[in-house]
Amino acid sequence: MIWRSGLVVLIILAGIMPGCIANEDSSGISDANNHLENNKNKISAVDISYYPQISKFNHTYLDRNGEEVDFIDSLIENGVNTIRLRIWNNPPDNSSSFAQVLEFSNFLKSKGLRIWLCPHYSDTWADPGQQKTPVNWDSLDYEELKIEVYEYTKYIVTEIDPDFIQIGNEVNNGMLFPHGNIHHNTTQFLEILKRGSDGVRDSSDKAKIILHFAGLESSISFFDEVKLIDYDVAGISYYPLWHGKSIENVGDVLEKLANSTGKEVLVAETAYPFTLDWNDWTDNILGSESQLILPEYPAAPEGQRDFLHDLKKQIFDVDGGIGFCYWGADMISWAGQEAKNGSVWENQAIYNFENKELPILMEFNLSHH
Repeated sequence: MIWRSGLVVLIILAGIMPGCIANEDSSGISDANNHLENNKNKISAVDISYYPQISKFNHTYLDRNGEEVDFIDSLIENGVNTIRLRIWNNPPDNSSSFAQVLEFSNFLKSKGLRIWLCPHYSDTWADPGQQKTPVNWDSLDYEELKIEVYEYTKYIVTEIDPDFIQIGNEVNNGMLFPHGNIHHNTTQFLEILKRGSDGVRDSSDKAKIILHFAGLESSISFFDEVKLIDYDVAGISYYPLWHGKSIENVGDVLEKLANSTGKEVLVAETAYPFTLDWNDWTDNILGSESQLILPEYPAAPEGQRDFLHDLKKQIFDVDGGIGFCYWGADMISWAGQEAKNGSVWENQAIYNFENKELPILMEFNLSHH
């Protein structure tokens, strides 16, 4: 739209100031190119860490017209440019293992997608509630653990060659407990973070390092605590269920973070329901109207889309706001409608219970923000 309006001006000016046309024309094209370049550098991401597991069930996906579509192609055609994938050190099965993530990453790269790695530095979920040291690292003393963090990080970055990588997942309270508990030994936590950062810098010239805090409250003080760490992006999680029901507050916090850290900022995880119903016999994490932002964003397809639309505006209105990641985008009821150990998130996926694209997918096209 910038280029077209510039062209109209040029046509008007052509009869008045022919000597200026060349400069004006190159400026208009330059503006358009800058707009494209800025969008290219922004992140429109989904976390689809479950997809290698889900894909084994051979579900059929449909576009908005009801035509069959490939799942990954559907994401790309709707504007997704980055895929976030968790890595567990030594999970009991192959789910989110290094081998699985390496194979999946190579496939996604062949499709032109960027990779955002999220190593948990654990064999299982790491979040503010738990940061369990991998079993294979349990016998290491603190000095040995720091070496292992460095070598492991360097190895996965060298092998997978990501565009973005987190040092830990939602490390509000630290990581690799008990060694890196921020409340008991801040210095050790910071030293572990530094070794992870060093591992990235010593193995990649392109990977941007993200530090990831869950929520809004205390995020400013957390990022002040880590100000001496070498990293590029300050990321936060935002789920209304856990982090408050004000989208405007997200924008305020991101702006404060951008100003106080001098770093780029993003929402590393978010999601919202398109229904409060369920599609299997597994209890969903979100299922009550009290967990929603009402009346603005009902649990309906358009409410889900409006939530992301307005959150995007808060992010991109911030100087240094570079993007977002929608968590669990792939988590349909993959194991069937009677599964008791299926999806806890199918009402927050970006495909409906018939595996058809939901309106929220259109919000991944960054030219709409």
